Amino acid sequence: MGILYDDVVIISQSDKEGDPCVITVNCPDKTGLGCDLCRIILFFGLSIVRGDVSTDGKWCYIVFWVIGDSQTRWGLLKKRLMGACPSCSSASVVLYYRAEMQAPKPSDVFLLKLSCHDRKGLLYDVTAVLCELELTIEKVKISTTPDGKVMDLFFVTDTRELLHTRKRKEDTYEHLKTILGNAMISCDVEMVGTEITACSQASSFLPSAIIDMLHLDMPVELPSGSLISSNVSVTIDNSLSPGHTLVQIVCQDRKGLLYDIMRTLKDYNVQVSYGRFSRRQRGNCEIDLFIMQADGKKIVDPSKQNGLSSRLWMELLQPLSVTVVSRGPDTELLVANPVELSGKGRPLVFHDITLALKMLDICIFSAEIGRHMIGDREWEVYRVLLDEGDGLSVPRNKIEEGVWKLLMGWE
Repeated sequence: MGILYDDVVIISQSDKEGDPCVITVNCPDKTGLGCDLCRIILFFGLSIVRGDVSTDGKWCYIVFWVIGDSQTRWGLLKKRLMGACPSCSSASVVLYYRAEMQAPKPSDVFLLKLSCHDRKGLLYDVTAVLCELELTIEKVKISTTPDGKVMDLFFVTDTRELLHTRKRKEDTYEHLKTILGNAMISCDVEMVGTEITACSQASSFLPSAIIDMLHLDMPVELPSGSLISSNVSVTIDNSLSPGHTLVQIVCQDRKGLLYDIMRTLKDYNVQVSYGRFSRRQRGNCEIDLFIMQADGKKIVDPSKQNGLSSRLWMELLQPLSVTVVSRGPDTELLVANPVELSGKGRPLVFHDITLALKMLDICIFSAEIGRHMIGDREWEVYRVLLDEGDGLSVPRNKIEEGVWKLLMGWE
C-alpha cells in the first residue's frame, strides 16, 4: 500500500490563535532527516513546543507541534519540508549520512551588488527581504563611504534555483525597491564563479577573543555518565533498552533547541529510532532519545559516549558565541556558530544580528561573514563594525545581551 506524495507532509493549522499547529511527516527514513526538518522549521521562524519521532529503520513518522504567526507561509513550508524527505523508492534501505558520500551538488552562487544612501536599520531591512525571497546569504561585505553611501555585496544562493532567470532578478529588485524606496541607488545580480567567491573571502585573522570564547570549560562528569551544569543535564544510559542507547536531556527552551540536538546527532552519524521532546513549565524542556550507531548497535564505547555527551552539552549551553571587542579605536561585534558537516550554516543568524542592532538603535559601519577552522571544527563568523558616530551610547554588555537574547528567542 502506497502513500500519496501530498500526504508525506501534512500541516494542520490551529483554530485558535496561539495554539500550536501540527506538522506530520510520514516518509522513508534517513540519518539526519530530523536535523534537516528542524532546520527548515527554524528558517521559517517557528517554535517547536513538542515533538515525537519514531522509525522502524526504514520508514519514519514524525510529529511536530509548532507555534507560528499570521505571517507564516504554511504552503511554502510544506513544500520545503517535502523537498527534504527521501523519495518513497528509498524505503527499502536505511540512508545513513556520510559526508563524503552525500556531498550535494554545490548551489550556484550569485553576487547581489546594492548601492544605497545610508540610514538606520538599512542592513536589517535588506536582510529581511532576502530571507523572505529565500535567498541564503553565504558571504557578505558591507562598507560605508565618507559621503554616507553604502555598498553592500551579498553572495547568495537561491533555494528556488531561479535567480539566473530574468523574472526572478526583477522580482528581487522590486522587493528591495519597495522596502528601500529612494534610498536605493542601484541594484545588480550576477552569477559568479568559485574564483570570485574565493577572492571575496573574509579576513583570515580572528581576534583572540572569538577563539577564546569557543573553548568552554567542561561540565561536571558524574560516575553515572551524566554531564551537568547549572542549566543543562545530559545523561547517557544503556540499561533501559536491549537495542538502543537512551539519551536524556533537560535544559532551558530557546530558539533552535531541537535543531541543535539533531544537528549534533547527524554530525555523529547517529540514528534516532524513537524520540520525544516536550516543553514544561518555566521554560524547561525534557528530551528522551533512543539512538543507535550506523552499524545498528548501541553506543557502548565509553570514549564515544563521553564525546557525544560533551558535544551535546556544549551545543545546548552555547550554540552561538557573542562578544563585543575593541578593533583599534573602534568597536566590533563578533558572533560565531558551528557549521554542519554537510556544509550548512545556522539559519537567520545575520537576520537576527541586524534586527537586534536596529532595536538597540545602533548603526552598522561595515560587516562581513566568513568561515574559519577553529580546532577541529568549521565555524561561521560574523564580524560587524559598529558606527559610533558621536560615541557609542549603548554599553558593550547591553549590546551582547541584546544580540544574545534575540538569537536565543528570548526577546
